Amino acid sequence: MSRYDASLDRLHNLYPKLIDLSLGRLERLLADLGNPHLHLPPVIHVAGTNGKGSTIAFMRAMAEAAGLRVHVYTSPHLVKFNERIRLAGGLVSDEALAAALDEIEGKNAGNQITVFEAITAAAFLLFARAPADLCLIEVGLGGKLDATNVIAPPRVAAITSISMDHQDFLGSRLEMIAAEKAGIIKPGCIAVTGHQAPEAMAVIEDAAQAAGVTLHKRGRDWEIAETPTGLRMGAMELPKPSLIGAHQADNAGIAIMALQASGFAIPDMAIQAGLQAAEWPARLQKLQGALLGLLPTGSELWLDGAHNPGGGQALATQLDDWGTPTTLVVGMKQSKDVKEFIAPLLRRAAKIFAVVEPGQHLALPIEKIVEASGGIAVPGPDVAGALRQIVAPTRVLICGSLYLAGEVLKLDAISPPPATSSDANTSAGEKAA
Repeated sequence: MSRYDASLDRLHNLYPKLIDLSLGRLERLLADLGNPHLHLPPVIHVAGTNGKGSTIAFMRAMAEAAGLRVHVYTSPHLVKFNERIRLAGGLVSDEALAAALDEIEGKNAGNQITVFEAITAAAFLLFARAPADLCLIEVGLGGKLDATNVIAPPRVAAITSISMDHQDFLGSRLEMIAAEKAGIIKPGCIAVTGHQAPEAMAVIEDAAQAAGVTLHKRGRDWEIAETPTGLRMGAMELPKPSLIGAHQADNAGIAIMALQASGFAIPDMAIQAGLQAAEWPARLQKLQGALLGLLPTGSELWLDGAHNPGGGQALATQLDDWGTPTTLVVGMKQSKDVKEFIAPLLRRAAKIFAVVEPGQHLALPIEKIVEASGGIAVPGPDVAGALRQIVAPTRVLICGSLYLAGEVLKLDAISPPPATSSDANTSAGEKAA
């Protein structure tokens, strides 16, 4: 076993995986490490329910097109753990990540800490030691008590679209969730936000006022609009973003405003180049690998990690934009509101398969997805099995979970994908009956 594999194994065996929103444990560990979180390059901190990763992808691409060295911390990873940490433009190496985790293990000395807190400490340790111009940090869960919020006031606190999610931890009303997200707004920073429901926007505005912070909000301080050839933001004509979906205009606008508010001079050409170069897997990603080979010739295969009511609404808009029939393959995590996620998709989908992949973290049982769909969805029972049941060319969208998306990306790289228990000529739904 390599040092990298051994370090990751110990990470997941030594520390609890549970979510326990608190800052004290991590602050203690970071103090023992020399407070690396207080020695980061200028930070843009990003919270929100949906769009955090896409916004960061746009910012990274734009900043790098302008010649800046950029650190990035995101979560979760899809295929390989290293995806979470980028050091000055490249994914952290296996050796560097293993060394950081080993150092943290030694300093922590068996004290209580969660897996996410340990990973966050590793990111901050690596960021503080590698020169860079800008640091982009994505909140893991919520904001106010998220592990990433131990940082000093960032240059910019950016808040993307807020909707219902993680109610067990953040509260049962949108205002409560917004208050947790707005917890990243601190005195001394500048805040940026895009479209929000009125009750969420009111909370963000109150948080900015309480902190004495300037808030740049869409519709009052900035606007972005789709055009036949791309986007228009103020006097700036922009190309179509590389990331697909009407919701990406909002994420792109937040990214541009956040970079401008950070004090870095990003030329228009770099903004344009970054919009076209941004990459963020499993966000309306078109798959061209092994799984496409399971579909009839002429089909399209897409992957999206949307998994909450806001994400379901965004996918519904995309299905409307596509206009032609789309088959959905849906697999979800146990804690998610499957009924609210799938509701706007039911009348728009040509057919819905419910799936679980082996290795999918905390996967919701297939029967729960079928039940939430009102019996419209049929068992896959897994992704390959669902795709093999499709006999005519169509568009297929796999969605419902970032954990499912990670398993799909692994399958898509295998040729041929493994056979499943379902027969190619008999649907799993018929077999179950």
